[in-house]
Amino acid sequence: MAARRWRRALRGLCGAALFLSQLSVLSGRAGSLMTTKLSQPQSTLAKSLTSTSTNAPYFKASESTEIPPYVTNCPSNGLCSRLPPDCMTCNTNYSCVYGKPATFDCKVKPHVHCVDENNHEQENFTINITCQFCWQLATSDYVCTNSTNCMTVSCPRQRYNATCTVRDHIHCLGNRVFPKMLYCNWTGGYKWSTALALSITLGGFGADRFYLGQWREGLGKLFSFGGLGIWTLIDVLLIGVGYVGPADGSLYI
Repeated sequence: MAARRWRRALRGLCGAALFLSQLSVLSGRAGSLMTTKLSQPQSTLAKSLTSTSTNAPYFKASESTEIPPYVTNCPSNGLCSRLPPDCMTCNTNYSCVYGKPATFDCKVKPHVHCVDENNHEQENFTINITCQFCWQLATSDYVCTNSTNCMTVSCPRQRYNATCTVRDHIHCLGNRVFPKMLYCNWTGGYKWSTALALSITLGGFGADRFYLGQWREGLGKLFSFGGLGIWTLIDVLLIGVGYVGPADGSLYI
């Protein structure tokens, strides 16, 4: 009987020990699961903090301080009304009456300084001009390219295509650079008085034609004795009225 009791007691102790061991294993697994769940958000937060901290801070790009190229053509502290058109912006009124005075409201561009009649610096001002397009200006208000390929002494008188630019202090409507057909008006340095004097005195020997650069006509007059005087008289008349000119097509001085 005592042996049976001891066996039962040993079985009970073994069962209790087995139960306690299983309970300890289960509790250890639960604890590990809790620690992993809690550690995951912390690691994610740490990663997010690390990623944001490693990013370079954003700064707004500063505006360029370079001086625009048009400033070099704008006189400093001069009259605003005398500024070149590239130094200002104006509200152009294309509905003005042609040939009549017109007033435009203007404002100086950045980095441009000008004053009024009382030497006070100003930004907004008005200019008074005549209502007309740039290509309608007087010839003294713009500068055009010259051509040395056209003939000035011809009938009818030749023209050439020129590119004209309005002077800086002149204000007008439309484009300030425009094409225009102009008469040939360049000179090679020949004098009309010299040509006429040679034609009267030595025309029979072709001196006038030689002076104007017309060698073939000069040789013809030389060997024909001025066409027996007839050619000489005709050349005096032609040079006198300006019909015969330099061989390069230029104008007399």
